[in-house]
Amino acid sequence: MSIFEWFSIHHTLVTIPLGGGYAMSWIEAVGTLFGLACIWCASQEKTINYLFGLINVSLFAIIFFQIQLYGLLMLQLFFFCANLYGWYAWTRPANEQGDSLQIRWLSRPKLLLTALVSVVAIALLTRYIDPVFATLARTSVALLNLFGANLAIPEPSPDAFPFWDACMTVLSVVAQILMTRKYVENWILWVLINLISIGVYAAQGVYAMSLEYLILLFIAANGTRLWMLAAKRPQQGAAA
Repeated sequence: MSIFEWFSIHHTLVTIPLGGGYAMSWIEAVGTLFGLACIWCASQEKTINYLFGLINVSLFAIIFFQIQLYGLLMLQLFFFCANLYGWYAWTRPANEQGDSLQIRWLSRPKLLLTALVSVVAIALLTRYIDPVFATLARTSVALLNLFGANLAIPEPSPDAFPFWDACMTVLSVVAQILMTRKYVENWILWVLINLISIGVYAAQGVYAMSLEYLILLFIAANGTRLWMLAAKRPQQGAAA
């Protein structure tokens, strides 16, 4: 068996007896495990979470390429860059005294600004989600074709849940950015994202994904608890 077959979504590891039966591929299983490890380590404030995150988004980018979800593929590229930045931000000194980045809450002005930007972004994406993701898909294909992929330009179907999809997309980006700066609010957003994801995937009949996000929900809830406790500890230094 060639190494390329291991990265194929058709290389089934196990068939999960959910719905009509869900064939989980090796690449999805490994990517999911690294994703769970990433979130768990992040909740424990362990920098290695970013290594696991890089592996997770890389494997999922390959999956989304194969199933032609090019908008989600582009989102994985954002998460890849965010993981690189987070790794850098968590390991470099946060100030001239050499203190590391501390777990903390957003200040009131930053919280209000973050909430405002999120609400506006969700409203706009909900309104324009189909053309936005169609553009992302076409852009992704055009870039891949530059490297000889020879793919047909896709015409995505209308989004089944535009509002909830917009919420998950925008809040995931915001939560990832907040995590790189060690703000407690990132975990609260991940809890909300996971709750929405469970409902959306269940409504679409993708029960294995619902189960995965149920596990992520418990990890995010635990992360919220741990980071709230950590934010109460005396801080050695502050960072913006």
